[in-house]
Amino acid sequence: MKINPGQLGQALEKSLAPVYLVSGDEPLLVQEACDRIRTKAREEGFNDRQVYHADQHLNWGALRDELGAMSLFAERRRIEIHLPNGKLGDGRDVIEHALSQPADDILLLLISTRLDAAETRRKWYKQLQKAGIHVTVWPVDPDKFAGWLQQRARSRGLTLTQRALNLLSERLEGNLLAASQELDRLSLLASEKTINEDVVEAAVQYSARFNIFEVITDLLAGRAAHARKVITTLQQEGESPLGLLAVLVRDLNMTLELQQAMKQREAPAAFLKKNGVFQPQRARAIEQAARRLALPVLHQALTLCSEADRAAKGYGDLSPWHHLSDLAVALRQS
Repeated sequence: MKINPGQLGQALEKSLAPVYLVSGDEPLLVQEACDRIRTKAREEGFNDRQVYHADQHLNWGALRDELGAMSLFAERRRIEIHLPNGKLGDGRDVIEHALSQPADDILLLLISTRLDAAETRRKWYKQLQKAGIHVTVWPVDPDKFAGWLQQRARSRGLTLTQRALNLLSERLEGNLLAASQELDRLSLLASEKTINEDVVEAAVQYSARFNIFEVITDLLAGRAAHARKVITTLQQEGESPLGLLAVLVRDLNMTLELQQAMKQREAPAAFLKKNGVFQPQRARAIEQAARRLALPVLHQALTLCSEADRAAKGYGDLSPWHHLSDLAVALRQS
């Protein structure tokens, strides 16, 4: 069964499915949907949590054994598998086997970027539709971002004046993760429940020199030296790399899709507008990257993003910023 995040609460109230797939390119909404599933699973006794990343390091054979193993202590388990590229790849047989007879003591949670279209035609996905639930997360349309932001503020007991709303919308540029973080800060710092533009101007972090949108533009344009400088600054300022990674993966995937569209003789401007890329600087950077970068380079970049994501979550010996610095070199102009 396929549902949207707004239907998830009602679905969880009815019963807990043995398997969930949460997919989309908005990390905040994906995370929140997963957290609701995790909360319900804990209430049902699925307290043991194991997390896997479907990249080149994953041992699918070991995961198959884990999915087929009986719990010695009757402990119900949550097994989470992250799909950074929206593909199962070598793990399709493993997941097909697990979905053929879902175990009573395992809740399987697959977490993916926007699911690769080819995957939706495969056996495992059809099995999942029958056995479980697919929560599809779509980006907030640019023309609806301000409304989403106001609604989000009200959920925290805040009201944004129109000027404050316009200022936040301009600065956040549709980044839901950054928006949520800034609203959290405003709820702590503001003495009044009504937030005007002066409060936003004073409280919201805004760096014209070193923001994530600038570094992503630099990366797509191949300006390695400046990108690495910005990355170092963000690291020194204690920024989380996850927000940057989320937007970067989104734009790298959009670059790949644009390359395919251009091969079909679709006009870049029309394709980007159709897919919600309205900001001129972002559209220009994606189009230039699509024309400049070879397919293997883009795949290497997504692999480095996956490595950085794993590092940010405590896997490996290197920092996520190290992998992002390597990515800047991989995408540099020849």
